[in-house]
Amino acid sequence: MHFVTLHQNLILLTKATKKIISYTIKALIIVLAYVFIYRTVSNNNKLQQFKSLIGKIDHDRVVTILVAVVALMLVNWFLEALKWKYLTRKLQHIGIWESVEAIFCGLTWAIFTPYRLGEYGGRVLFLPARKRAYGVFVMGIGQFGQGAITDVMGSLAISWFFFTYFHLNSWLMLLIGLVFGSFALLRLICYFNMKWFVSKLDKVSFLQKYSRFFDIIARYSTQELIITFLFCIARFSVFSFQYFLVLHLLLPALPVFPSMMMVFNNFFVQSALPTLDLIDVGLRGLTASTFFGFITNQQIAVLAAVSSIWFTNLIVPAILGSVFVLKLKFFDRNS
Repeated sequence: MHFVTLHQNLILLTKATKKIISYTIKALIIVLAYVFIYRTVSNNNKLQQFKSLIGKIDHDRVVTILVAVVALMLVNWFLEALKWKYLTRKLQHIGIWESVEAIFCGLTWAIFTPYRLGEYGGRVLFLPARKRAYGVFVMGIGQFGQGAITDVMGSLAISWFFFTYFHLNSWLMLLIGLVFGSFALLRLICYFNMKWFVSKLDKVSFLQKYSRFFDIIARYSTQELIITFLFCIARFSVFSFQYFLVLHLLLPALPVFPSMMMVFNNFFVQSALPTLDLIDVGLRGLTASTFFGFITNQQIAVLAAVSSIWFTNLIVPAILGSVFVLKLKFFDRNS
């Protein structure tokens, strides 16, 4: 009788300890996110410049554009939620709202982690415990597809950039075109031939113990990869259109085609740089000012546009996602 009582007390103590640990981790994540957000936003004079610039533009036009940009932010992450829901079907059927919660929670984690690695943890913790490791690899499929469309469009844009603004000889231009064209093609080949790469990884001796995780990638058919890639294209179109709206708001005389090519170049270079989301805006601004310097001398307006998009697409969702951090189950034992 005493043994049973002692055992029950130990179970209760374990549960209580887990709750304390869980609440502590959640509180730490939220505090870290808000500290990083506060420190970066409060020191970001580009946002103040954006506020100053739009103060000189017709109020109704500004409101319309900003409402559209925020709405597109929601569309962008809703598309990502649909993509996540679609990809996780092989692991667990989740509802669309649960997928939305996972996406926004991941964005809160991503805000203070290099290469947005925290996004993986924040998102997969919404899956059952035994499927979270698989979820990381499944998420990798979606991320690889998003990177592929960024690299394809970026390769086209950077080739156009060299051709238009650098007076290079024909052979050098041909070489540049072949290098970036081959890179874009290779990215697409890698994405649509994941099964082949998995089969090669399974033959590497020290990776064989992870084969069950790699094999989940091989379970996706070409049709499923195409559908996932269409989600990636849709997202790329949405946040590209956000840039178009804000740039056209601040710099209405800027030609559309060259400005969008510079935006694609900015995406392309930025995707290759490891950084934190919160200092990422400085690098975005640096690359944007470098590229846009070829088509406009209004660098303040360009930097203000980049900062406003960064704030809308990353900071606002990270704040919203902090609510969903509270729903995480770190010690979930469900299958």
